[in-house]
Amino acid sequence: ISLHPADKLMPYALYLKGLCHFERIDNVDLDQSPSRNSKKIFEELIKKFPDSVYSKDAKKKLLIANDQLAAKEMHIGRYYQQRNRHLAAIERFKVVINDYNTTAQTPEALYRLTESYLSLGIIGEAKKTTSVLSYNFKESSWYKLSYDLFKKYGYKKNEKKG
Repeated sequence: ISLHPADKLMPYALYLKGLCHFERIDNVDLDQSPSRNSKKIFEELIKKFPDSVYSKDAKKKLLIANDQLAAKEMHIGRYYQQRNRHLAAIERFKVVINDYNTTAQTPEALYRLTESYLSLGIIGEAKKTTSVLSYNFKESSWYKLSYDLFKKYGYKKNEKKG
């Protein structure tokens, strides 16, 4: 790849390199460097050769790698949440929202943010995350859980704004 960057086989070479890392993606409990490496290489392939036949498959694999990275952040966030380390959990869930917002992990991340904000007594932020969940994922079971949780612990009738 570095010796012949203009070669006509360059898209294939990048695809194979990304595929080597992609095939090593495993459980979210393990190191996610294969996910990060495959993501980096597939992004390079898509950027440099957007019309390549390999870019189409790379886009699909990129979605899977992103979902894996988001799942790792969720795994760590839930770990912190179970140990009442809500600030650390919030930071992990925010990474999912900010960096991996197109993954399947997003609705749960918003719900977990609501949980952590309510645990810390930050009602305004819990209301915001529930609203975002309502707007974007109204049919999700995570929205119903979030709404019920907010109704139970965060909503006060005739609450004054301050």
